Amino acid sequence: MSHYFIAIRLPRELKTTLNEWQEKLKEHLTYKQWPHREDLHITLKFLGEVDDNNIQQLIKELQTVGKIPAMDLNVGGIGTFGNPKKPRVLWAGVERTDSLSKLQQVVEDGAVQIGYEKESREYRPHITLAKKWAGENTLAKDTVPFLQEKFKSIQKMHVADVVLFRIHPAKSPKYEVVVKFPLAVKKV
Repeated sequence: MSHYFIAIRLPRELKTTLNEWQEKLKEHLTYKQWPHREDLHITLKFLGEVDDNNIQQLIKELQTVGKIPAMDLNVGGIGTFGNPKKPRVLWAGVERTDSLSKLQQVVEDGAVQIGYEKESREYRPHITLAKKWAGENTLAKDTVPFLQEKFKSIQKMHVADVVLFRIHPAKSPKYEVVVKFPLAVKKV
């Protein structure tokens, strides 16, 4: 069975900016994995293994995101998840808006409808820049504040659709678009 997740794609300009950040961050931080620029995204729901027979049911359920209006989000700043001395994830921040929270909830509810477990953790939108700390040394206490100051610029992005991705672990880039689900067009 293949593994899948539901996410927001990033515009080309933002991928370029974040990839430049990754290259600069590699000078300061030691991680095992630095996602390919084409794999950068904002996760809405990780599904894990999905039986190929259930994909059609999932796709049908996700059509409901078409009721959510397209939106703009601000992306910028960096932070970490995990042990502050050896953080497991380095991320770029994503503004948590009411629109994004509603979109994520619709995706979560759709997945739960077909039998996926409800996520127990609070939704914290982000873009993973690196993961799996590989340094023998711990991260200096002042490194993250220094990097937060250096990488704090904000970039606006427009979200017009949500995507179901299939994961191909042995490839690079490793994420394949299966289906795009357009959001409702904003009325002016």
